[in-house]
Amino acid sequence: MDTTRWRVAARAFPGPVLLTLWAGATVTAPLVFFNATHRWEDDQPVSTAVCWTVGAAPALAAVVAARWTWHDGQRRTASAFALAVAAATLAGIAFVGVSLAVFRWVIPLGGAADWLRIAVSAVSLAACGAAVGYMIGLRLMPAGRLSGGRALVVGGVVAVLGAFFAQTAVQLGAEDSTVEPHPSQNYGGVGPFTSSALDPGLLALPAAGRYAIYAVGSANPADCEVTGSGLTARSAEAVAIPPADYGDDYATYAWVAFFDVPGSGTYTLTCQRNEQASYTVGEIPEIRGAVSGLIHWPLAVILVLGALPGLSFIADASRRAGGRRVS
Repeated sequence: MDTTRWRVAARAFPGPVLLTLWAGATVTAPLVFFNATHRWEDDQPVSTAVCWTVGAAPALAAVVAARWTWHDGQRRTASAFALAVAAATLAGIAFVGVSLAVFRWVIPLGGAADWLRIAVSAVSLAACGAAVGYMIGLRLMPAGRLSGGRALVVGGVVAVLGAFFAQTAVQLGAEDSTVEPHPSQNYGGVGPFTSSALDPGLLALPAAGRYAIYAVGSANPADCEVTGSGLTARSAEAVAIPPADYGDDYATYAWVAFFDVPGSGTYTLTCQRNEQASYTVGEIPEIRGAVSGLIHWPLAVILVLGALPGLSFIADASRRAGGRRVS
């Protein structure tokens, strides 16, 4: 491929805006939609989530093919059509592969999926979308570049959306990737919504190890401490992005913190008094996939990672504006 073709490919390949929209449409949107349209105890099957990826594949390929055709001089030849469709289909394959990998290893939802059939369907639809995009590209009219101020606004919006998409995908992905959505044991707790045979604040822990603190209401896990059985006062460690929808019909809890104890025995959970919050101690939820670690990453890191496409758009716009001023 010569230099001209590489330049066309670079301009046609999805930029930060399209990348953010793709992530939102294929990862965050199915999680948010399912959460909004189903009961809290229902977990999304992977087969419904990946349908969003299959449906978005032709739209992405159409955009890439249209951009390719425009930057390639809008040539009405069989070779130009084949090249645009091939390039857009390959781009679609790459993006579809990333989204399917997310639901296969990062946020492995429950249920079964025919991954080969899904991939073939997505690629076929991407090729069809690319053919339509080529015809659209033949009719595109010249468009001016965004001004410096508008580019900064667009980049800012994309950065905010990306940060929101990232945090929401991690939180809802962890919820739907939990093997057992209900705490298997209730070792005690504190607050008006706590149901335990023990006195408020007392914990009967059966063994050494790590335990989860689930909360409902206006809870602040930083205000909780655990003492007892030779353990000096120890503050609970907060979960950076707390997954929710744990509990039963009486109350739904979020996993907000965890703590470790050296052995079995009776411990005391002390939290700042708050009539609007309750805390229950139980087993650590089993969450499949890489998302089980992502919920413990600093929130700022997740937000910055999600905002990177928008920030890169802003940086590129600033560089272009600086170049124009110099010239």
